[in-house]
Amino acid sequence: MTVPQIELHTLGEAFGMRSVSPFCLKLEMILANLGLDYTLIAEADPRSAPKGKMPWATINGKVFADSEIILAEINRLTGGAVFEGLSARERAFGFGLVRLAEEHLYWLMAASRWLDDAWWPNVVRDFMKVIPGPIRPLVWNLIRRRMAQPIRLQGLGIHSPSEQLAFAQRDLRALEDAVDDAGFLFGENPCLFDFAIAALMAGIYDNKPATWLTEAAEEFSDLKSYVERVQTTVGVFGRR
Repeated sequence: MTVPQIELHTLGEAFGMRSVSPFCLKLEMILANLGLDYTLIAEADPRSAPKGKMPWATINGKVFADSEIILAEINRLTGGAVFEGLSARERAFGFGLVRLAEEHLYWLMAASRWLDDAWWPNVVRDFMKVIPGPIRPLVWNLIRRRMAQPIRLQGLGIHSPSEQLAFAQRDLRALEDAVDDAGFLFGENPCLFDFAIAALMAGIYDNKPATWLTEAAEEFSDLKSYVERVQTTVGVFGRR
């Protein structure tokens, strides 16, 4: 197997997180787990990315944007190592859980940051520093409206805070019921699906200061222990 040359571009620090994007953190975890060397490049402004979002990567000189597309290329270059040892049923179950985390719970995490008026000043503090000082007040609300739009289009953003909380509690319960209380999803060692769930949940548990979603997640102690176990095992953490 030819060793791939990988440059991984991720979002910079925010909210007490070393890696504020779960999609970026997930990639760091799988690369570390596979023992692949990579150069990590943290960027504060995702607008410079090929598709306007992080992560993106250069692999053997070719650009790949979006974590799932990057993973597909890594899997190809490593001869299927990303999913090695997983049965078809385990892959199906894993993808279902990850879709729940990344396509549903993720948007509740985004809502807890971008739509909560009380928490919004933390976004201004950590994300808006890339904007030149004199025009910051003019740009803040524009950016907030743009970020709020996909949350509302996804559907969760149109619901009341109490309804969003109920959605989140059901997602968190499903994840806690799915994970092993001592090991990992499919055996003694973590896999891609463990990394995806742990990366998303790290952004919820270790978010500083706590959002309403952080407070809700604290009630699921077995899930919190699992997230810490995954990060410790692979040696990659979301928090600083």
